[in-house]
Amino acid sequence: MSRPSASPRSTRRLPLALILGTAALTTLTAASAAGGLFGLRAQVFASDAWDRAEDGFADLRDTGRDTIIRFWTRTTSSAKAARRTRERGGATLPVGSGGTPSLGSLGTRLPATGVDTSPVLGSGGRVSSNSSRPRLVNLPMPVPQVDKSSTAYTRFKGWVDAAVAGNRGYGFSAAEAALMYQLSPEAKYCTLAIQMVEEQVTAAESAIAAGGRPAVAGDSYLEVGPMIADVASTMTACAGSITSSQRTRWSAYAEQAVWNVWNYNNAQWGGRSHPWSGWSINNPGNNYYYSFVEATMYWALASGNSTWFNFLRDNKLAALQAYFARLPGGGSSEGTGYGTSHMRLFSLYRIWRDATGMDLANASSHASDSIPYWIHATVPTMDRFAPIGDQARSSVPDLYDYHRRLVLEARSVNTNPVIQNQATWWLNNISIARMGSGFNYRYDLLPAGTTATPPTDLIYHARGTGHLFARTGWTRDAMWLAIVAGPYNESHAHQDQGSFTLFSGDWLAVTANIWSHSGINQGTDVHNLVRFVRNGTVARQCESTTRASTLTVTPGSGGAFTADANLTPAFCNTDAVTNWRRNFSFANRRLTVRDTFSITSGTTATFQVNVPVAPTLVNSREATAGRLRVRVLEPANATINSNFSTGKYVEDGARYRIDVQGGTTGYVVELSEI
Repeated sequence: MSRPSASPRSTRRLPLALILGTAALTTLTAASAAGGLFGLRAQVFASDAWDRAEDGFADLRDTGRDTIIRFWTRTTSSAKAARRTRERGGATLPVGSGGTPSLGSLGTRLPATGVDTSPVLGSGGRVSSNSSRPRLVNLPMPVPQVDKSSTAYTRFKGWVDAAVAGNRGYGFSAAEAALMYQLSPEAKYCTLAIQMVEEQVTAAESAIAAGGRPAVAGDSYLEVGPMIADVASTMTACAGSITSSQRTRWSAYAEQAVWNVWNYNNAQWGGRSHPWSGWSINNPGNNYYYSFVEATMYWALASGNSTWFNFLRDNKLAALQAYFARLPGGGSSEGTGYGTSHMRLFSLYRIWRDATGMDLANASSHASDSIPYWIHATVPTMDRFAPIGDQARSSVPDLYDYHRRLVLEARSVNTNPVIQNQATWWLNNISIARMGSGFNYRYDLLPAGTTATPPTDLIYHARGTGHLFARTGWTRDAMWLAIVAGPYNESHAHQDQGSFTLFSGDWLAVTANIWSHSGINQGTDVHNLVRFVRNGTVARQCESTTRASTLTVTPGSGGAFTADANLTPAFCNTDAVTNWRRNFSFANRRLTVRDTFSITSGTTATFQVNVPVAPTLVNSREATAGRLRVRVLEPANATINSNFSTGKYVEDGARYRIDVQGGTTGYVVELSEI
């Protein structure tokens, strides 16, 4: 994986809304600058311009997302780089120039509206002495348990020592230096951590003095979690080396940032109003929420602010608890791309547990279930995973450090030794044997375990997300299948209800999104399902919090199963489709898909299979694509279109698509291995 040279925090500004007219140029410039195309000066300009524009167009996130995606991915190839950068770890902020102007009076704020039903928080609260608050550690175990003779410790120490020597690697953070001080209390580590936090706060003060917003507010406060964690971790670990003035200034900055997150309408910097969209502050299923909670948790524990502590415990963590209690089976409704944000969620669980004794992870089965979820979502070759939802970091679903960290974090908060040992087996067998990026080295300090137990179940149905995984065995030559049929209620999820993915040694049938540049093509035309078109317009599936597709699974032996999906609730309306049910039958390395549907006048239905290699038409009812054979069994008049749609439906070219046409009430199609 290539690494951009730009600072990760300064490169995480992929626009989330479509700006019309001249504002479109601002958006394009922002993303291009984020990709490093125009250099630092343009990057700063674009960042400021985007910050000014983003709040006014936040509503377009929901109502115009599909239009945004198609426009954006066809407009600039920098979108992928910007989104990938945004997904990666934090880095230092540029050093501000001049003095250290005041943040301004925090003052008394008006009540925020639309935030929560509980009373809105005020600012302030005590800043307790370091000795009286819990020790903040960015690891799940007490520091003495780290094996200082291990390769993981040596690598992490080398990474931090390089930064101390002046070579801060990509994504290096102050929290890492603070952690290293806790592991090995040498003054040089605190010196670096303090220097980096001072840079962050000084830059913020300069921006505020100029009437603007600091970087922590960028991209709807997406990076507030790691940035405030840097401040809090350093204030805690290096308390004896921080001056009174620094503590006062850092505290004012962190307090204001956290307050602004939850009080978006009344957010301010330096006494000036800087409202923002409030994106996902009340959505525990969204990756932004974890950043907001991270900032609040670190700051509450580091400052001893009881107001934030109680707000977190009684409101935001309670909401997390309630949400994930409704998501049995593990995984994320955002899919397997943004679902890796659960590595941060599980980290928050252990920090809260270690600080307070409250075990959020085991309040429901979700965290524990997420271990078998990811075991089963991994293909038999142990190097890729089910590509469900947006794949913004990398459109090709190769396992990466984040997946390893997610399972390490889940294992660290798990209390079931059987599940822990299965996690150990997975960690020992995936293609990522250890972290590959320096900014992830610290997570290799989490114990992977020594007792490995291979899984035995061949079918796994995550009912909360509606994701089903099945395989013929646990050898690398097994055939593997994934199906999506459940809730569609997150912006990073796709119109893929009823879709399937088939793998044997390599992809046999897979979403065309993985061949795109952006990884965020969400429409039905890139997935393996029935495409309904009325008067030239593809019938859309729509997000909903009140209705969802359902899937009933009847397991057999050897990984065989039948599954019945009711997909009618997935559609926005009944203009084109009034009923669609899909039956899957999987046995003996063969998948048979039976569709029954009712469509309105002027609507056509096409059974589509996206494939990675050029198909060959055997006859009008049979085609092959590499090692995949597709045969039409019903209806008698259905035929395979000889035009294999070579890449016209994603922004920079997909592979190929096999279209079966002619059915008016249903199809029966068999997919097998040659």
